Amino acid sequence: MNVKVIRTAQNSGDRLTEKEPLVLSKKFTTTGNMIAINDTETFQTHVGFGGAFTEASAYTLSEMPEEKRTEAIKAYFDETNGLGYTIGRTHIHSCDFALGNYTYVSEGDKDLETFDMSHEDQWVIPMIKDAMNVKGGEIKLLASPWSPPAFMKTNKEMNHGGQLLPEYYQSWANYYVKYIRGMRERGIDIFTVSVQNEPAAVQTWDSCIYSAEEERDFVKNYLGPTLEKEGLSDIGIVIWDHNRDILIDRASTVLLDDEANKYVWGVGNHWYGSEAFENLSVIHNMFPDKHIIFTEGCQEGGPKPGEWFTGERYGRNIIGDFNNWSEGWIDWNLVLNETGGPNHVQNLCDAPILADRNTKELIYNSSYYYIGQFSRYIRPGAVRIGLSLNTDGLVYATAFKNTDGTIAVVVQNESDEVVRFALTHKGLGTDVELKEHSITTFII
Repeated sequence: MNVKVIRTAQNSGDRLTEKEPLVLSKKFTTTGNMIAINDTETFQTHVGFGGAFTEASAYTLSEMPEEKRTEAIKAYFDETNGLGYTIGRTHIHSCDFALGNYTYVSEGDKDLETFDMSHEDQWVIPMIKDAMNVKGGEIKLLASPWSPPAFMKTNKEMNHGGQLLPEYYQSWANYYVKYIRGMRERGIDIFTVSVQNEPAAVQTWDSCIYSAEEERDFVKNYLGPTLEKEGLSDIGIVIWDHNRDILIDRASTVLLDDEANKYVWGVGNHWYGSEAFENLSVIHNMFPDKHIIFTEGCQEGGPKPGEWFTGERYGRNIIGDFNNWSEGWIDWNLVLNETGGPNHVQNLCDAPILADRNTKELIYNSSYYYIGQFSRYIRPGAVRIGLSLNTDGLVYATAFKNTDGTIAVVVQNESDEVVRFALTHKGLGTDVELKEHSITTFII
């Protein structure tokens, strides 16, 4: 039985490079490190990989030559030559990675009579539509708000936290409905919405604080019933949409309430400040009917072209999430410029693809290739399968069985040394040498 091998490695030119195939046989080493695959043991079904269609990403690509804009979109959404993205995220009016604060209504318009989404028609909508064309069909989108309009909040501004005033709960729920319908009018379906991006963080940019109880009550009494009443109960509601560290307390407060629970599709998590992957498994075991999805992560502190640790952070987090019941993985900005922006409060970050406006070239970071080691070979509908390893923490690994019967095993080595192990499946095996600072996908 042949095993296809695809590798990305720091100390070579390998970037999603196909290597010489291996052969599974009865002849393999049984005295050292081993990774054993068991496809009779099954876990969650994979929904896909994606990134965020922010105004910053869309605007940055508009500043590039058309052929480079097309290249970047194909690099993500082309199933054959790109990363094969099938899901994504976008923001309901402005976020920090927008050119400034903006909403879809005039100040004080509680009845939403002035609701107008045309702001998105300049950059964001065309980028989503072009990605859909490259993919060849719909992209399952999560839509998240960073802040309600200023007049709906206690602090009367979109930035610096504040809370949604109770008298605007219904108006804000209605705002979601208008947004979802506005996107549908533009030929774009929204798959899920989250209650609030990072509801526990007061930020210098667009932000809004919800306690766990406030999030529960907004879902139970306003957002859930409003979507149902408006014939939009097919839109899944994602709660939390923030870091893993306090995910258990936040999600359980909502989900232990039966009335709120019935409206919730799943729980979103981010990677900032915590790699407590095991918290996802706790939530899965408490509420096994709820979906878990990674909704945002990026390397903070500006662009990091040429750095390798950024890719390793992606690989480690993807494996950690998947091995704890996460069903999909959405990166943050698809593209940023050479400064790590634009960002209207200068919260500059990195992205897998950077667009250099000076040279008019695209820069592919290590994170791009690390994501590709998963997204190209673990396809929507794949099921995670059993994997055991005794490599003394030297490597991270996960395994999925695709709908076509192929098995994708992804193994990451962050150490400075070559790691040797035997990869086994159904009593057959092969000896493997994993390069230092590398990630390898084995297709059985």
